[in-house]
Amino acid sequence: MTLAVAGIVGTLLAQHAMGLSWRIGVDRAETTHLVTGGPFRWVRNPVFTAMAAVGAGLALMAPNPVTLAAAAALIAAIEIQVRAVEEPYLLATHGRDYRDYATRTGRFLPRLGRLRPEPITAATASGDD
Repeated sequence: MTLAVAGIVGTLLAQHAMGLSWRIGVDRAETTHLVTGGPFRWVRNPVFTAMAAVGAGLALMAPNPVTLAAAAALIAAIEIQVRAVEEPYLLATHGRDYRDYATRTGRFLPRLGRLRPEPITAATASGDD
């Protein structure tokens, strides 16, 4: 129960930390600020991390094949959303700022899932983007 409650509190705090950049889904016509402070200084997706904690906590409160499958499905859906939708959008919208942030900040847990730095080429070394 503690994990589920901590996940709910974490979700709300991370949503609050996004301020005016909070949104549901990706609207390619809308540009929000890149949030890198608060819980976002440790992980790039603290809302999703906390939501996964809620799912895991609920599954542990009543461990059976259905709740464990539901928690696994939630985590799989979060992975797909982040990798296929959120990260490509943020890279397209914020470019180098997001890439630099993502190379030093873990995807869901600190230091895990960081993007690899871009290889230095003659074009990037000279600043020609």
